[in-house]
Amino acid sequence: MTGDEIFQLFAFLLPAVVTGAVAFYFFRLHTNNEEGRRRYLLHKDTQQETLPRRLQAYERMVLFLERITLNSLVVRVSPKTKDKSAYENLLIKQIETEFEHNLSQQIYMTDECWNIIKTAKNATIQIIRSVGMSDSDSVDKLREDILNQTIDKQSPSSAALAYIKKEVSELW
Repeated sequence: MTGDEIFQLFAFLLPAVVTGAVAFYFFRLHTNNEEGRRRYLLHKDTQQETLPRRLQAYERMVLFLERITLNSLVVRVSPKTKDKSAYENLLIKQIETEFEHNLSQQIYMTDECWNIIKTAKNATIQIIRSVGMSDSDSVDKLREDILNQTIDKQSPSSAALAYIKKEVSELW
């Protein structure tokens, strides 16, 4: 094979290789575009199904936070006995029961939001425990002391509610 024949072979192969490379590039571009379109459509369909569930989860957690707000809790849960520690335990049990009832909602929320809700729950329980350690000698005095705690400070539920509202507004 002479140099002239090699050059002619190369001259014939070069357009075929360039055409093949351009065809491969456009084929790859097309398949990537189709894959992105399929992902978008799947995401869009999933959003239509999960958005109502996510909103329902946020609604349930707002209801939970409203129910464990100290003034709401103390008014709603009346003491069964005159024992101060029994009433304290009853309030805490109410909070824990409500929380356990809504545990499955965490799969529809961000981890940060769920952690803020748990922190609000734990802070509410801590307030009840700390007021329970005070010198209040009766159940009525304990209830009054718990209510007085909410007058001066923002309840832990308020901060969590504000965060939920912010997160829900980002869904739109």
